[in-house]
Amino acid sequence: MGSMNYSSMLKIALIYSSLTGNTKELINLIKQSFHHYKADVQIYKVNDFELDKLNRYDVIVIGTYSWGNGEIPREMVRLYRAFELQDVQNVVTGIAGTGDQLYPSYCGAVNRFRDMLFVQTKLAATLKVELFPQANDIVKCAKFTDIIISRASQLH
Repeated sequence: MGSMNYSSMLKIALIYSSLTGNTKELINLIKQSFHHYKADVQIYKVNDFELDKLNRYDVIVIGTYSWGNGEIPREMVRLYRAFELQDVQNVVTGIAGTGDQLYPSYCGAVNRFRDMLFVQTKLAATLKVELFPQANDIVKCAKFTDIIISRASQLH
C-alpha cells in the first residue's frame, strides 16, 4: 500500500530517440504501463530534454534504437555523457530499446546504456523488443514498469 501511495508522487521522465517509429511506439506502451500507478510521467524526445535536469526525476526510462554495429545513436550520446557526468546515483533508471536480431549486436545500444546506468544510477530494468512492438510486448512493458516502480518505492 505504501508503494502505491508513493508512486502517485513519482516524477518519471521517458526520454527516447526513434528512427523508424519502433522505439517511439515502445515508449508509448511503457507510458501506458505506468498509468495505473498515477505517476507524473512525461515523454521527451532526446533533443527536447534539458540534460541538466536529470536529477529532478525519481525515475528515468531511456528508449533507444541501435545504430550500425550496436552503437548508441549520435543524438543519444549527449544523454549518455550527461549520466556519466552528473550526480544521478539516486535516480532509478530503466533502459528499453528496439532492434533487429539479424544484426550481430542485437540492441547493442541498450547494452551500452545498461552497463553505464548500472554504475551511475539505480538501474532497475532492461527491456529489448524485436522491431515493432507486438501484443505480447505489452506484458513485457507491464513487468518492466512494475519492476521500476517497485525499486523506486523501496528507495523512498
